[in-house]
Amino acid sequence: MDHRSIIEKINTHKKQPNLRFRLKRNTEKFTDLLFYTLFDIETPVADSLDELEKQFDELVDLACWESEKPCKKVWENYVEKLPLVLESLNLDAEATVNCDPASLSIEEVYMAYPGFYAISVYRLAHELYKTGFPLVPRLMTEYAHRQTGVDINPGAQIGKSFHIDHGTGVVIGETAIIKNDVKIYQGVTLGGLFVAKNLQKTKRHPTIENNVTIYANATILGGDTVIGANSIIGGNAWITASVPAHSTVFHTPEIKIKTIPHV
Repeated sequence: MDHRSIIEKINTHKKQPNLRFRLKRNTEKFTDLLFYTLFDIETPVADSLDELEKQFDELVDLACWESEKPCKKVWENYVEKLPLVLESLNLDAEATVNCDPASLSIEEVYMAYPGFYAISVYRLAHELYKTGFPLVPRLMTEYAHRQTGVDINPGAQIGKSFHIDHGTGVVIGETAIIKNDVKIYQGVTLGGLFVAKNLQKTKRHPTIENNVTIYANATILGGDTVIGANSIIGGNAWITASVPAHSTVFHTPEIKIKTIPHV
């Protein structure tokens, strides 16, 4: 096959007219500046908001494929939400300091905790998700996922003072509801019990009530599953039915240790 034929065949199979990976790169740049604008004391807020607006206009041009959608109107409403988002994130950081004896300072949480970074990007993306702004919120949370190993769908609803410790392997599905003062550890999955496209518009992921702690590698599945307030879910638990408030759920593995006698 000659060079021209190869080019023609590749062009023939490039079928997605809206697939511009520049949107992905630009979203990552936007997310970085947004994070620094909220937290970095050396990043000037006024100048950064002006630059963010320019970057957002570029995202609109790349992401809004349907001209009738009022994407241009999203920015002003979004900026108005940023103080409230920052207020929520400060509560998340304080929750981490209060929960984790290994944290030496709140500055350490902001700069070094992958769970906090993933929550930050989720909260920033969630406000765009609620407006129906296409694709960008998912690209934002996937950017955080790639950096932290924490996969939070921007559609999830998460309350105040949320803490993720260690973070790696955490999965929180699109229709999950997490209320206030919840703590989860690495490897936790809040997922769907069934996977089928016709369930797209239904609640597929669990609800976690206030003041629940979920330890490492626990799996909680199903849209009807509710973990009652003030409960503790032990590590490696597999849950597909609701748990009453004030419960402790634990998985008991059988561990055998065989020691070779000293000879």
